Formats: sequence, C-alpha cells, structure tokens
Amino acid sequence: MATKKNTDLAVKDTGFLALANSDLGAMMAEELDGLDAGFERVKVPSGGGLMFEVPGEEGGDPEAVKEFSAVILHHHPLHAFYKAKYTGGNQPPDCASFDGLTGEGDPGGPCRKCPLNQFGSGENGAKACKNRRRIYVLREGEIFPLLLSLPTGSLQEFTRYIKRLLSKGRKSNAVVTRFTLRKATNAGGVVYSQAQFAVDRPLSPEEHVLIEKLSEQVKSYARRVGFDEPEEAVPDVDPDTGELIEPLN
Repeated sequence: MATKKNTDLAVKDTGFLALANSDLGAMMAEELDGLDAGFERVKVPSGGGLMFEVPGEEGGDPEAVKEFSAVILHHHPLHAFYKAKYTGGNQPPDCASFDGLTGEGDPGGPCRKCPLNQFGSGENGAKACKNRRRIYVLREGEIFPLLLSLPTGSLQEFTRYIKRLLSKGRKSNAVVTRFTLRKATNAGGVVYSQAQFAVDRPLSPEEHVLIEKLSEQVKSYARRVGFDEPEEAVPDVDPDTGELIEPLN
C-alpha cells in the first residue's frame, strides 16, 4: 500500500506539476530582496557555433549543450541603440524599446520610422538599433525560468515557429519546445549561429494551468530585467534566398 502511495506522488511531480507547490513571485520577493534579481541566461554562440551555453546544474561553470527543451513562458521584442561602441558591463542603451513599437530615450519615438532601425544604418548592412527577442523559458524539473536573448539572425525562424503553432490553435506556452542551432551564412558571407525550434511535446491540461500562472508572473516582471550585451553585427537574412528580412515585432 505504501509503495503505491509513493508511486502516485512521484507521478504527480513529473513534468511541470511540481509548480503546484511553488509561488515564484513570493519566492523572488523573499529570497532576492536586495540582490540581483535578473534571470540566468541561455547564450547563443557567435560565428556559427552549434552549442548553447546554459547554467550549470549545481551553479558552477556553464555547460555547453547541442539542444535543450523548455516551455516558452513569455517572449517580447527588445530594441536597443548605443551611440558609442559598447565597452562591457551592464551599460544601458541610449534608446530602447520593450515592445518593438516605441523607443524610450535618445532619439526615442516610433521604431518603424526611425532611421537607426533600418538595414544599412549599422555595420555590415545591419541596423544601428539591434533588434532582439527575449524568450523566458522553463526547463522540466526546475521552477525558476531562464532568459534566452534571441539575436537578429534567428528572429525569422522564431516567427515561423510561432506561426506554425498558431495555425494549430496553440500558444507557445502550451507546448514544450526543443531548441537547437544551425550554421547560417548571410549574403555578405558572414557566418552566424541561427536558432531552430520544434515541438517536443504538448503540455497536459494540468501542466498548462500551472504554466499559465507562471507566464503571467514572468510577464509582469519582464521590464525590470537589465539589458544584454550588443550582438555582433549580423543582419537578419533568409538563409535560403540571401535576402534581408524585416523581423516581425
């Protein structure tokens, strides 16, 4: 009888059901009071590398992995413009946008009409204002999300993936997504690492209820997260045609 009880408990804690016993908002408020409340990062390599860098299991050195699976809790555009060349540290941009529509700072204003947000305004035909997309992900067996800052060259692939999900009536937080990398080359011969996305499995109805709650908590917190280091100047290019593509906000 005791064996069956233990088995039932183990089943209930598989997948993302352990979230039922946690409150991320309360935990962050209590444990991170006065500390850096930023999320640990998943890093996309530069120069065509095929290994993500993820936080180590025991908080030690980061690990290099070819792929990982996680639920996408929340995602949003992040535009950032630096007047001077980035020199390191948590240096805020001169102008930034958390919605991809309106910039705050210098020069500020509507992003679509800004000359700094046009291809050719930066190095190697890229934009002077860097367009990224922040993706907050949760791996199975964990209760604290990770942050993946998706570079420009991967935005079109992410857009395609989201459209495929929507065509089947699914939101991105209703499935477990598998993240991988491929080597891509733009029309100018610049090699870069491009993220790829595929459905690993759908969430169970019970898991989805818990994930929806966590998604709302992360969404309300997202604007407090500091800025990323600027990426290498690689424009968003369709690897099949070599054409520059305007990313979808």
